[in-house]
Amino acid sequence: MEFNEKQLAIIDTAEKLFSIKGFDGTSVRDIANEAGINVAMISYYFGSKEKLMEAVFEEKTKKMRLKVESMLQDTTMTTRQKVNILIDDYVDKFMLQPEFHKIMLIEQITDKPGGVSDLILTLKKRNLTSVRKLILEGQKRGEFRKNIDPVLMMATMVGIVSQMIIGRRFYKEVNNLEHLSDTELNNHMRKKISLYIKKLFKVILTNE
Repeated sequence: MEFNEKQLAIIDTAEKLFSIKGFDGTSVRDIANEAGINVAMISYYFGSKEKLMEAVFEEKTKKMRLKVESMLQDTTMTTRQKVNILIDDYVDKFMLQPEFHKIMLIEQITDKPGGVSDLILTLKKRNLTSVRKLILEGQKRGEFRKNIDPVLMMATMVGIVSQMIIGRRFYKEVNNLEHLSDTELNNHMRKKISLYIKKLFKVILTNE
């Protein structure tokens, strides 16, 4: 669905607060106060805090989902090229949407059945379906080897990016990058992480 300007502002505010206080620790009133609106407006637009969280997930993942679906239909690229594009997109998504992925990490650690955990589970299953299609395509073309575990492959990518984001201060200091601005460091890390995962996936996926 398409959200209007006011809805997007509420979604952004909710995302920020959920990433700081967690879903359970954030009230609808907290979101309303931060957004400078009344509580009734959130109820009018979204119905409940749970529905608002669903809207956060929808808004933050739809562009990536549509791009992956389109890429899977593209017959002009090799499967390796598609995997590399997928890696770039995932790294960019994680690095450019830190609040959303902080929500993902917090809620998966608590892992309470229902609500947000179910949203995350649905998202991960949908992503896994796309990755499996990509792997199967590569195997049919003879580009990828057999016996690939897509769950471990995805966990490897997500784990690397998550740990690099969490440890960005450590990475900055041990590599003597204190002179870089936050934007410069972000760009530097995005390139390094993408290149590293591409090299790793080449070993995992191919016989080369």
